[in-house]
Amino acid sequence: MQDKLIRATGAIALALTLCGLATLALAQVTAQAPAATPSSKVETLDRIVAIVNDEVITKYQMDDQKRLVMAQLKRQGTEPPAPDVLEKQLLERLINERAQLQWAKDSGVRIDDAQVERAIGRIAEDNKLTNAQFLAMLKQDNIPYAKFREDLRGEMILARVREREVENKIAVSEAEIDNYLATQATQIGNQKEYRISHILVLLPEQASAEQINARRSRAEDALKQLKEGKDFAQVAAGYSDASDALQGGSLGWRAHGRLPTVFGEVVPNLKIGETSEILKSPNGFHIVKLLEERSTGGKTVVDQTRARHILIKVNEIVSEADAKARIDRIKERIDRGAKFDELAKLNSEDLSASKGGDLGWLSPGATVPEFELAMGKLPIDGLSEPVRTPFGWHLIQVLERRKEDITLEKSREAARAAIRARKSEESYQDWLRQLRDRAYVEYRLEDR
Repeated sequence: MQDKLIRATGAIALALTLCGLATLALAQVTAQAPAATPSSKVETLDRIVAIVNDEVITKYQMDDQKRLVMAQLKRQGTEPPAPDVLEKQLLERLINERAQLQWAKDSGVRIDDAQVERAIGRIAEDNKLTNAQFLAMLKQDNIPYAKFREDLRGEMILARVREREVENKIAVSEAEIDNYLATQATQIGNQKEYRISHILVLLPEQASAEQINARRSRAEDALKQLKEGKDFAQVAAGYSDASDALQGGSLGWRAHGRLPTVFGEVVPNLKIGETSEILKSPNGFHIVKLLEERSTGGKTVVDQTRARHILIKVNEIVSEADAKARIDRIKERIDRGAKFDELAKLNSEDLSASKGGDLGWLSPGATVPEFELAMGKLPIDGLSEPVRTPFGWHLIQVLERRKEDITLEKSREAARAAIRARKSEESYQDWLRQLRDRAYVEYRLEDR
């Protein structure tokens, strides 16, 4: 727990923030989308467009997704693909999501109502809204609260699946970091970051020659449209099998070491605005576009805080109220003169307990936002009020502060993150491809 607390909010917290903010942004524009009449809804519900294992995907479900995607593309200023291309793209996306959710259900991955409600609270807070204001916005935009909750639950489950099946199995050794830094020092562009977008045309596991030719032909069609001047985001939305297709295939800013392996030698040689030829990897065919680049590096000096804490977790056994009552009692004892380190050893529920709750020297961004905000307001030797984070309830005490040159440490942490991110994306795509290939899928989109 200490490692998770200090290093990051975790894959699920990040996914929740991104998915939640995207959902809210969509909510602000979907009010313009025409709602289905009761009679038309009954008609579309009766039509099956695909079967995934033992579950169906209906035309109504696909149209509902299409309304959200069209609003998203409009907000981004992206011209939508042709209707038939977009429908097929959305259907593939729904099939992949359904296969993952089925796998999660069979594997016992669950997100309970309390976790969903806390996530909604964080989304509202991130957007500077009270819960009441957030609910009012959903109502104003004709988004049923029950549907919003279940969609968010699904997003949380998908994030949990990725964390469990991919993130938690990735290891980065010190030798890999050393090799990465040594390689970066000799490579062109090692002090640069690149903002890129991509198109991925996936290959099935153990693809036949016919399947390989068909998928290559699809990638060639996409590249042809790009060379004819079509917008990259529009082509990505219509052709890419990646999860970011409807965001224009954006991969954001990537240091050279965080580029997917297949892009590593190509991207530094592209001019800004230039698109690559078709690239081949074990997962499929890729096209990448360089949007921007920037220089990085230099000395890094930060304000560090040495702090300790006591953590009481909230989980299936300990309720929110019980955890809060327990942390309140511990604070009362400290206020009356009990020693913080002794109470931490007896009560704290993470790995720092054996050290009296000592978390060592913490740099900015090393802890979750709620923890860092509370810690930053404390004077030396100051004791916080109980602080709620995704991990539970904390008491925080600041022991020391200093300025520290963390250039070397930052380089190693950046290297670790780059290697991990690259491994994560490649492993996830491989896992998703295998899951998709194992699923029974029957298409009925063309049925009339």
